Amino acid sequence: MIDSLSEILSLLDVRSARCTRFEAGGGWAFKFPAKPRLKFVAVLRGECWIMLPGEDPHRLLAGDTFLLAEAPEYILASDPRLIPQDGIAAFDWEHSDVAHHGGSETVLLAGSFVFEAIYIRLLLDALPSFLLIPSGDLAAAALRDLLAVLDREIRVGQMGTSLVTQRLAEVLLVQVLRGCAARSGGPRCGWIAAAADPQIGAALNLMHADIAHRWTVADLARAVGMSRSAFAFAFKQKVGAPPLDYLLRWRMEVARDALRRGETVAIVATRVGYASESAFGNAFKRIYGTAPKRYWSSTDAQEHYASSEPVNGL
Repeated sequence: MIDSLSEILSLLDVRSARCTRFEAGGGWAFKFPAKPRLKFVAVLRGECWIMLPGEDPHRLLAGDTFLLAEAPEYILASDPRLIPQDGIAAFDWEHSDVAHHGGSETVLLAGSFVFEAIYIRLLLDALPSFLLIPSGDLAAAALRDLLAVLDREIRVGQMGTSLVTQRLAEVLLVQVLRGCAARSGGPRCGWIAAAADPQIGAALNLMHADIAHRWTVADLARAVGMSRSAFAFAFKQKVGAPPLDYLLRWRMEVARDALRRGETVAIVATRVGYASESAFGNAFKRIYGTAPKRYWSSTDAQEHYASSEPVNGL
């Protein structure tokens, strides 16, 4: 069975841009720029604070991991009352993945990701800008061993380290997203949380496994053991869109990716469940505002497709 999280992450073409390690002691505070992408930071040792605009400082303890999704600039500090320095200019991030400041009482490990920019909204729109997974969560326990291996790779730097750190960071991202979905309180995680729901997640998996099938709301409800009305209400509440609207959107995302890779309109139309090119073209135009054959020649599409560049710092 294809699961929706795996398929969406596959379409996003998740790549670990960079993993970094930060060691600090004494009094310190550093400001980092806004992150127009996804990043996780884990506290391996010690404790510190993170300050985000408009929010109270969050205390971070050893074993805590947090996720930043398209976050504004933020401050990490040993004491929230300290005046921060520029966290990019203070260290030689261009030539090293490890930064030191005054000791190693506190150690942070970070990983940033880049995606095909045209698809990144699928993920960023489902996540809060700041998500904390405390050390006591079950998800944090699952992260610990992975973080230990990733930390060793960064510190030791053996043959193949770049590939290993990328793969480990991708697995860490999935674990963090699982933690997001499992949290009963705090900020919502859109379709990611819905994918973890036994019945709504099962319906998402059915649609993703066979997007060309002529699904009806009644079919999906029956398949997951719910009444039609209860299923339609729960799906919209958890996913943010009615079932068939979600299916249409996902079909068009898959179609857009296939067209980008050079597949013909006729083949793509059949793949995503349309009996004719004209029916597919009308659906595509309804979502993206232009015909499939013209879409990838448009200036806006080409600009949105450009991938983000890696960023220095935590």
